[in-house]
Amino acid sequence: MKKLNYLFIATALYALSVNISYGQGCSDAGFCTINSFKPNSTDSTEVLNNQLKIGAFYGSADNSISVYGVYFEYNRQFNEKFGLDAKLTTIAQGGNGISIFGLSDVFVNTNYKANERLKFTLGAKIPLSIADKTNDNLPLPMDYQASLGTFDLIFGIGYVIKKIQFVAAIQQPLTQNDNQFIATSYPINSKLRTFQSTNKFQRAGDVLLRVSYPLNITPKFKLTPSLLPIYHLTNDKYTAEFDVEKEIIGSQGLTLNGNVYLDCELTSKSTIQLNVGIPFIVRDARPDGLTRSFVANLEYRIKF
Repeated sequence: MKKLNYLFIATALYALSVNISYGQGCSDAGFCTINSFKPNSTDSTEVLNNQLKIGAFYGSADNSISVYGVYFEYNRQFNEKFGLDAKLTTIAQGGNGISIFGLSDVFVNTNYKANERLKFTLGAKIPLSIADKTNDNLPLPMDYQASLGTFDLIFGIGYVIKKIQFVAAIQQPLTQNDNQFIATSYPINSKLRTFQSTNKFQRAGDVLLRVSYPLNITPKFKLTPSLLPIYHLTNDKYTAEFDVEKEIIGSQGLTLNGNVYLDCELTSKSTIQLNVGIPFIVRDARPDGLTRSFVANLEYRIKF
């Protein structure tokens, strides 16, 4: 078992060092970062029913765009069985002479712990924008939108076998956004003319499977490697000129990430966490603007 732990640690540290230069990150509609779908890395025996989190991220997206933002999260455990999570996200995007900032989404979900091994989550992503931002009176592509603009249903199941943690989840849009970007509306010399058109964008759902294995490095430090495949269920669609609906070929398919979480326990009630990831497989087409060629997330959380 010790040799297996050392192998996991070596692999995770290697992935962490590679990702600082080349990693991609989650590349999904947000559900891989909600509390109940992240690896559970807390071993504290102190029973505290409230938790606050504040986090910040920075990354490099497609098309020479930089992204950064902050988020705020509250977790409440009502009893041994039921809990509630609420999260507010923001994002700023800049590149190609365009800078945008906005509120993104609110995630709200309830958790039911059936037993020590099995947990269920049901929730929703509520958009705070409808992906209709413009620049010089021209609609912007999804790469510059603060939110996908969709109201999504989220459902997931978590299961633990010894120390190995499994999560399976689905996020399905129930509505679509009001994006009106058509690349040919921009001048011939504009960089945005090379972006994927997303007028009347119809985004498909995603399913994920996360496998995590927490490793104690010292009493204060924990390293958690996590394998994260995400499958985009069908090709997305948009409406081209002359009101012709088209599929975005290559937008269906698998994104496979290897994430690493490094937790540092500051006190029995507070922790700081660094989260990075590296891609192994990406979809051919990613019109939603979620892909990151580099991403790092730093989070502080306190229980009370």
